[in-house]
Amino acid sequence: MTVYLIDDDSPFPPARLASPTESGLLAIGGDYSVPRLLAAYRGGIFPWSTFRGHITWHSPDPRFVLLPCNFHVPKSLRRILKKHLFQITVDRAFDRVIYACATVPRADGGTWINNRLLRGYTAFHEAGHAHSVEAWQNGALVGGLYGVSVDGVFCGESMFTLEPNASKCAFATFAPALFEAGCTMIDCQTYSEHMDHFGAAFMSREEYLQRLENTSAACIAIDWGALAKRISGESFQ
Repeated sequence: MTVYLIDDDSPFPPARLASPTESGLLAIGGDYSVPRLLAAYRGGIFPWSTFRGHITWHSPDPRFVLLPCNFHVPKSLRRILKKHLFQITVDRAFDRVIYACATVPRADGGTWINNRLLRGYTAFHEAGHAHSVEAWQNGALVGGLYGVSVDGVFCGESMFTLEPNASKCAFATFAPALFEAGCTMIDCQTYSEHMDHFGAAFMSREEYLQRLENTSAACIAIDWGALAKRISGESFQ
């Protein structure tokens, strides 16, 4: 397995050269600058962790992906959604969502979100590429998720919850509106039981990269302002 070393100015090697594993390690080095992150996601690559202080970049094979035609909401969650326990918003509190994803205890006991990543993705959000979805209850932020939107694809990064089902309700409200807005697929990156319940499935890296190239060529642009207004309007009814 070849792992490429890159510096802040080096281009990424093609994602097809990443290791043929669910980790898909491709390269080590670089930074979290806006141009670097944009080049990564457009190339089917994302940062996952660090190795001796250096960022590791990945392109898994297979990839875990949710297509519009496979999306569904589990029956038990539909019953919860009907109770209107949460108010769902988009891009209302990105900094708070990503900070919570970094600090709220996780079932696996760890997180890859460090201060450098926090600063990088906050700048990525300010540049219009990273977005958050929030779940509120009685005015308090109790769950949410964040990810990256590029060329009609949404790449989910992390989620957190402080109340049972908060992040699940956020995603279940967000995903269908996102697909209707033109999103061609939600990239879950690696296997997640939560996303499995919503219909995500494994896809070969080659098929994922081809779909990514096709959406880029189609110049798909999602109107995030309109999407935020729609979700907030529906949630607060």
